[in-house]
Amino acid sequence: MSTATEDDPQQSRLPVPQHAQQQAPSHAPHIDSWLNLTMLRLLVGVADHGSLSSSARAAGIAQSNASRSLRTLERRLGYTLVRRSTRGSTLTQEGVLTVEWAREVLDGVDRLSAGADALAHRGQEELAIGASMTIAEHLLPGWIGAFRARRPGVATQLRVMNSAHVIEAVTAGAVALGFVETPDLPADLRAVTVFTDQLVVVAGPGHPWARRAEPLDPAELATTALVEREEGSGTRAFLDRLVDDHRPAPHVELNSNSAICQAVVEGIGPAVLSRLAVDGYLRSGQLTQILTRGPRLDRLLQAVWRGRLPDGGTAAEFLEVALGGSHGGCPSHNSR
Repeated sequence: MSTATEDDPQQSRLPVPQHAQQQAPSHAPHIDSWLNLTMLRLLVGVADHGSLSSSARAAGIAQSNASRSLRTLERRLGYTLVRRSTRGSTLTQEGVLTVEWAREVLDGVDRLSAGADALAHRGQEELAIGASMTIAEHLLPGWIGAFRARRPGVATQLRVMNSAHVIEAVTAGAVALGFVETPDLPADLRAVTVFTDQLVVVAGPGHPWARRAEPLDPAELATTALVEREEGSGTRAFLDRLVDDHRPAPHVELNSNSAICQAVVEGIGPAVLSRLAVDGYLRSGQLTQILTRGPRLDRLLQAVWRGRLPDGGTAAEFLEVALGGSHGGCPSHNSR
């Protein structure tokens, strides 16, 4: 994010609490012309460390500079974030809400940093990993960050593909470890569950399903054309197995979750996607979750590999991170 002068004429679009709107300047610059990550880290640090001085120390910034940055952030946003007293700094109600938004931004930046490093193949020793789209978007950046903290000299070379292609890459030895969403796994690969995901039915707010009072029956879902991922994707394979593999042809096939979400928002049709992929759209009201009868559409996201992962090897260590660090050494005892 760049910085700009005070007289930048662009208009700010950041939501402001209603009672604070009177304080906001009438012609505030657009937020991306002046906001920087240091401001957000200082604000979040006040929540995490209990005072601005502690937040400044954690960020390695002089307190005078930290105070100036926070005052600038308050002036630009148009409302007070922190109450200052001799006993320290406490967040206002608006500050608490803004901290939660700031955490999302910083989490996204950290995920971008970890993912970009993996795609750029930076480092000396390399660990080649393949991952399907949902896992690569929402889970792998956190795992890569945790692994990088443990093994800073090892670069994770990430290849993002659909589940069928990940399995092909693992089988061919092109990647040491794969992460897939599909339930259709070859018998010659070993596998372990790393995450239990939930698929949800979503539609745009204008779709008839969004106005229905009763949950959707699985039989109706099985006979409805959807906006779907391409053949070979784990989400599509799971839905074929769970609902019916003789379902109608999709309205349209797209190769990314975000493209599907946008198509559903625009009213092309409903979709079934991971909650990881649609959560932000649901919270913003762009999509509506459609309740279904019967059990939740849970699926297992799995790591796959060939043969035995050597104890102490980088692939075994990465898998341990993905499993939450609950298993020491090679996790073969937890796999088939």
